[in-house]
Amino acid sequence: MKGYVYILEDTTGRFYIGSTQDIKKRMREHRGGHTQTTRNMKEPQMIFFQEYSSLEIARTIERKLKMLKRKDYIEKIVADGYIKMTPLSS
Repeated sequence: MKGYVYILEDTTGRFYIGSTQDIKKRMREHRGGHTQTTRNMKEPQMIFFQEYSSLEIARTIERKLKMLKRKDYIEKIVADGYIKMTPLSS
């Protein structure tokens, strides 16, 4: 089953990176306050998502992005419209 990496941004400019198999369901969960991190965000909106062949690959990419902890890199991904990272790259 396919997987997705997605990025949310709130009105204060904070980002959240996640992965899922079902984008619509996951957004309902975020809006419903089911995730502690996004519960504290101000009106989070999905600003980016990218599809992968499996959830395992999407989760690997998500972890790598979270380890970077670089707002400028996240902004570049959104501006470019894609994630250049692969699951095997460092």
